Amino acid sequence: MSDDARKTAEVTGTRTNRRTRKGLAATTAALLVAAAGIATVPGATAQDHAAHASYGLASHGLAWRGALVSAVPVASRDARQIRAFLAGHDIATDGVRYGVRSYRLTYATVDAYGKPTTATGLFTLPVGGGRHLDLVSDTHGTMVNRGYAPSAGEDFGRIPSYLNATAGRAVAAPDYLGLGEGPGRHPYMDTRSSVTASVDMLRASRTAAGLLDRPLTGDVYATGFSQGGQVAMALGQALQGGVDRHFRLKALAPVSGPYDVQGQEIPALYDGRVNNVSGVIYTSYWLVAQSRLHSIYKNPADAFRAPYASRVESLYDGKHDEKDIIKALPHTVKAMLTPAFYERMRHPTGGLLAAMRDNGHVCDWKPRVPVRLYAGAADTDVPLANARSCAHRLAAHGKRVPVVNQGNVDHFGSFGVSAPEVVRWFDAVKSGAARGDAVRNG
Repeated sequence: MSDDARKTAEVTGTRTNRRTRKGLAATTAALLVAAAGIATVPGATAQDHAAHASYGLASHGLAWRGALVSAVPVASRDARQIRAFLAGHDIATDGVRYGVRSYRLTYATVDAYGKPTTATGLFTLPVGGGRHLDLVSDTHGTMVNRGYAPSAGEDFGRIPSYLNATAGRAVAAPDYLGLGEGPGRHPYMDTRSSVTASVDMLRASRTAAGLLDRPLTGDVYATGFSQGGQVAMALGQALQGGVDRHFRLKALAPVSGPYDVQGQEIPALYDGRVNNVSGVIYTSYWLVAQSRLHSIYKNPADAFRAPYASRVESLYDGKHDEKDIIKALPHTVKAMLTPAFYERMRHPTGGLLAAMRDNGHVCDWKPRVPVRLYAGAADTDVPLANARSCAHRLAAHGKRVPVVNQGNVDHFGSFGVSAPEVVRWFDAVKSGAARGDAVRNG
């Protein structure tokens, strides 16, 4: 058997003793769609429509939201290899139980303007454990290069997927729009489209899990780091609000998210709580991406000083990495922006204010599930005050939650300490041991 044939057999699960003829026909239809591309979906048969409808995938123009286009194996690691991978990133390995298998899913979704497109993400399963699996949604932090995305490279972005899968759960890690193998540019910090891509990744994962004979229970545990922490909060709200009846939010554990851009993150740029290098990258990335959505500036020179105005947009094409950007831009936000725009950031109006407000309500709701907010006191990327602000706003809606202050650790240090704790806490929620969680604000 060729390597391609072996992979196809693995993905489709064509063992006849576990598939009815109807199931085989649906699987074959899915593979034909994957081979031909998403544009062929409108010509699907009535049986195909019924199969997709059974997964709750809403019709949207040329494609079904969350429809699985393809599933490609990208990693297979035994428990020993998982321990080595985690240890190499200074992550605790005591929770490793199983090996894992990961797949790059390509699926139908909509872009930031509501138009049909595709996105990719990493779907990871434990090798062992129960047949029916709970699902973890992991949303990643800021990435400027599409090759950093969870489905594209085995690096930092795969840590939560491996941690949660080795503990016995399936994991859906969306690349977001414009990262991984998704077309276009990434609409950085656009919460709405990040949630859309994340929900549709859950739907695609449900289909893939069925094809791989590891069906999902429907219970979802949501986590995410940095940008992904903000996305996880908004995703939790969407799931609780019934965005898809097949999924039930069970717990929410974001890590070091910028939940309060206007009230905390922007002021921290000016008072020194955000370090200069991160401030330059976050600010330039955010302005370039958000201006496409909110018309913050007509010309980059309206916001950026020369010579940076002529190069800043090309730096965020998904092909450059942080080193490229650091070399091409100045050392401080003040040196990067025009004096007028630097002051406008303090007192936003128009599209700038709209961008901040559109992404500033992720904590304005009342979760009905256990929630923990993880953060680090020495974080100079996303200061701890973001988590405190989120906890305050949740409390105003009637939900008191703990802020788990990990102490004197920086941004990535907060993730390194928190990620294994999140897995253990999800275990506690599953067993019922976390119901009496005391509120302790850091």
